[in-house]
Amino acid sequence: MKVTRVLLINGPNLNLLGTREPEVYGYETLQDIVDELRSYAVAKDVELSDFQTNSEGDLITKIHEARTTVDGIVLNPGAFTHYSIAIRDAITGVGLPVIETHLSNIHAREPFRDTSVLAPVCLGVVAGFGRNSYFVALDALIRHLGV
Repeated sequence: MKVTRVLLINGPNLNLLGTREPEVYGYETLQDIVDELRSYAVAKDVELSDFQTNSEGDLITKIHEARTTVDGIVLNPGAFTHYSIAIRDAITGVGLPVIETHLSNIHAREPFRDTSVLAPVCLGVVAGFGRNSYFVALDALIRHLGV
């Protein structure tokens, strides 16, 4: 039986979860969320790896590497959502299903956050459910992959 592999990528400033604007992002740390999501994935027979970076180049490199190592990506690109054509091109280039994921509802925040340059090349977008956004995104990806 083939093992389904999913990569969780978190972009800039998500390493500050738990202390950064907790009224928007909550009080849990990124590691708390990742640990629970990993347990959830195991129960679904999915192998979850994770990566966090504040560097656009490192994020792009990780997407490139994922092309031959995983079946899909859950991506919280943080602020890169709104302007990174380079990440958009990386997503398009690898041909993997990617679900753009956000803790907050980016459409209910500052006007500059309302536009995602990544959404048009992603399988879908999950936003506004706090930590649960990750679980919804993972479930959607799993279903898409037919697991």
